[in-house]
Amino acid sequence: MATSMSILALGAESAGNFSVFKNGKIYLSKDYGDLLNDKNFQKFKTDILNYLKKNKIKPKIILTDLHPFYKTTDWGKELAKKFKVKHIQIQHHLAHIFSVYGEKTMIENCKLKIENFIGIACDGTGYGLDGKIWGGEIFKIKMQKSKCKIIERIGHLENQTMLGGELAIREPARMVISILSKLLPKEKVYPFIKKFYTKNEFEILHNQLKQNFNCQETSSTGRILDAVSVLLGFAKNQRKYKHEPIDSLEKNSTLPYRDIKPKVTGYELLTTPLFEYLIKNLSKDKKRLAATSQIYIAQGLYKIIKKSPITYFAGGIANNKIISAYLQSKGIFVSQKVPRGDAGISFGQIVYYISTNSRD
Repeated sequence: MATSMSILALGAESAGNFSVFKNGKIYLSKDYGDLLNDKNFQKFKTDILNYLKKNKIKPKIILTDLHPFYKTTDWGKELAKKFKVKHIQIQHHLAHIFSVYGEKTMIENCKLKIENFIGIACDGTGYGLDGKIWGGEIFKIKMQKSKCKIIERIGHLENQTMLGGELAIREPARMVISILSKLLPKEKVYPFIKKFYTKNEFEILHNQLKQNFNCQETSSTGRILDAVSVLLGFAKNQRKYKHEPIDSLEKNSTLPYRDIKPKVTGYELLTTPLFEYLIKNLSKDKKRLAATSQIYIAQGLYKIIKKSPITYFAGGIANNKIISAYLQSKGIFVSQKVPRGDAGISFGQIVYYISTNSRD
């Protein structure tokens, strides 16, 4: 593609950032914080318009996340109409993967090295191509000549139920209920979460789960680790800031971890067996169980990729030291400059677009 083309990428939402591609270079902005905060969002929009004006840039392409309800998606549509240009939406986890791929392989003229690779993206929430909530994904990317030709989702974490949809993010004990309900009868689930809900509240939640009312399926790594943190007693049934339960889990982890083999069926890493193991061993050292849970995820992901020689790991969970250290020890590359979480999404959106539209 011509390096004279200018592109504006608006990132996702929870960690506001934008990137601009012009003259073969990508400019990545600072992290504006959560754009659900109106003050942050207004600052974000003002700075973008000022940057475009100051640098005399009229973008030819506007890139946003695939999520239909992000503020950045709506504003991207408005900007595309204003500039009379294309608006293209890019799947969240592909943007994560291409951000780390871009950091590792991009050369000065913004052409990318031609290599087939595997990408792992683990985070809390991303809108999937099937309409479900993704967050523990493995993709195979095949390059041909100077262009990405085939992208295939070859693996993911087992789908679990977000009881109450996004309420399961704010109240992670809801994830504990939905997962343990796969293993135990109702009366045996309640003791694990009784400090968070009354018996009547639990009855309502359990009925909601059984009726599949206001529930969403998710392959999110974040929701699994949230639930582990609550189950082991390191997190409360709340989230004061993004990743709080996972941070508590990592902070309270002690090596050596317990050696349990991750269960993989085809290309799906099963997470229900992890909880079966945890509830059978809750009387043991919970800090070792915390480390074990994170290693279970890392080992399971590695088992799926089958020792692929070129693999990249991205997403907010790539900031987890236990998981990322294990994968890095297996030769998997993790970003060192571009933010691993959503603050690097806009950069990845541009790299993805370049990769899928390059021409000799």
